[in-house]
Amino acid sequence: MSTPDFEAFLTAWKDSIVEGKPAPTELGRRFAQKIVTQWLDVPETGLEIVYCDGAYDGGIDIAVLDTGGEDEDSGLPSHTWYLVQSKYGSAFAGTPTLLIEAQKVIETLDGRRARLNSLAEGLQERLSVFRAQAGPSDRIVLVFATERPLDAAQKSVLADIRAMGRQHVGSIFDVEAVSVETILARLADETPEVGLQIALDAHVVPSGADLLVGSTRLVDLYRFLVSYRDATGDLDGIYEKNVRRFLGGRGKVNKGMQDTLRDAPERFGLYNNGITIVAADWKQDDSGTVKLTEPYIVNGCQTSRTIWDVFHRRYNAGGTGVDPEIETWKARANDGAVVTKIVKVGAAGEQLLQAITRYTNSQNAVRDKDFLALSSDFRGWQLGMAERFDIYLEVQRGGWDSQKALQNAKPSFRQFTHHVNAADLIKVYGAGWLGEVGTAFGKNPPFLPEGAVFKRITAPPEDSLEPFGVNDLFASYLLQAAADELGFGRGGQTSRRQSRFLFYMVAINLLKDVLSRQQRPTDHRSVSLALTRVLQDESARAALLYHSVELIDGYFTQGSEACIFDEETLQNAYNGDLNTFLKSEKFGRSLDFSPKLFERLTLAKMAMGMPMGGQASARSVISGVIG
Repeated sequence: MSTPDFEAFLTAWKDSIVEGKPAPTELGRRFAQKIVTQWLDVPETGLEIVYCDGAYDGGIDIAVLDTGGEDEDSGLPSHTWYLVQSKYGSAFAGTPTLLIEAQKVIETLDGRRARLNSLAEGLQERLSVFRAQAGPSDRIVLVFATERPLDAAQKSVLADIRAMGRQHVGSIFDVEAVSVETILARLADETPEVGLQIALDAHVVPSGADLLVGSTRLVDLYRFLVSYRDATGDLDGIYEKNVRRFLGGRGKVNKGMQDTLRDAPERFGLYNNGITIVAADWKQDDSGTVKLTEPYIVNGCQTSRTIWDVFHRRYNAGGTGVDPEIETWKARANDGAVVTKIVKVGAAGEQLLQAITRYTNSQNAVRDKDFLALSSDFRGWQLGMAERFDIYLEVQRGGWDSQKALQNAKPSFRQFTHHVNAADLIKVYGAGWLGEVGTAFGKNPPFLPEGAVFKRITAPPEDSLEPFGVNDLFASYLLQAAADELGFGRGGQTSRRQSRFLFYMVAINLLKDVLSRQQRPTDHRSVSLALTRVLQDESARAALLYHSVELIDGYFTQGSEACIFDEETLQNAYNGDLNTFLKSEKFGRSLDFSPKLFERLTLAKMAMGMPMGGQASARSVISGVIG
């Protein structure tokens, strides 16, 4: 797919923001929410979003809590608070805006801003608790969200803001800038002939025409990453061609690297396998400096980001004095190095880049499903959804906006009117078919390619059944559309605001009961085909959805029989904290954990077999459609 020019993309991207002509405050909210979720490439349902914008908001328009990745060994999360300054349209006036708004946020974090609205006060208290119990991988990031990228002078101000924030808040503080152009850049299929150039000081020698091999001093790699971050405003962009993002400092390997970097940095190169950088082009001068065009780190994400974290805390912590201990560490770190390969792939070397990414990662802990974004699976699903159901499957957030811009600019292109995000459908399927209700409500990582739930979904099926594919995605799409129409999710009525993923599970559970009573197969493929037939038939759809909604609305009505507020686990183990209870991995899966829910399911299945008002029972109507 070609990439539209920025102006066309921006116009299409803003369609959902300006829809309905919202007030300025709501415009800012929509802008901030959309750009941050696309920047993080996560569903909105998996994030906790706090709205603070308005008078006395402490400089924070929205705050987003992201639980990040999970360590496969310990399962411990890494948490990040993104404090977003939404600068939509005329709200951004350049450098003065950055400095003024940053000072407000830092004063809020530091407790020096006396007057805050109630939402900002509540957030400030949560951030104070967060800082008190933050682990080594946890962060607070001030994010400036703008339509267009910052210019060179504005980017340089970010370094001043970062230093000021760390002086008052500590090393946990960071600052990033993201623009709509950042989103478009991530969607580009082709590397431009003349693109971003970043210099790397390295001790490398040619090995053939397209390969440099050698080592890079740790401090020089850190400076390279700083230069990339300053030039783009987005350090994660250098890992866009990698199989996965940074996993944080919780895993055994990453913890080991941190320990080495802190205690024996001069020995790091002896213990580490090194990094691989690919670039559209490179040029090496006599001093050894290599100028890289469009560089990406395709192997060594964990290595380079761990180096970044450790060095960033020491080289950018602020302070005008001298600490002998830190100076001693810097002297030792100056002798540390990391093995480095630099590969020239050319401006159109996507196929070679993918091969390098796959093979350089094939000997470490990355597993086959980590390569999904590099394989044909997503592309095959996208093509299948388009050809069979005329639906644009958005593989990366922002892709639909790019597609709309292309459709607007080129009427001869295929004109999609329906779209859906692939990651969202994976969560629908995981919650509905696999019953991972609490996990889907509370987390995103298990549903990403390296996640545990994703692996279960895409694992080869038993008994020679078809693997997960387009039919399952389409059934998930229909179920998600039904939930949207019924008002499940954020913005819905009280009983449906937190029960979107429960709705998916309940609908599938009730459908499987009908199939079972007909002695029909209830494997995942059979359920997908049956659900598609049901949701495309008006009567059967109404019958299934009616009983699903009745169950959930009753379950969430306080005082009703067998309601969620009577669950003993909610009261005894969670002290009545409904949000945390609903995010438990056991919710919806364990009879002991939520017996009232299963009681309601049993009653709903009985009700589906009873005729209503002289009409056929819901079970009979659904059975007739399934055949």
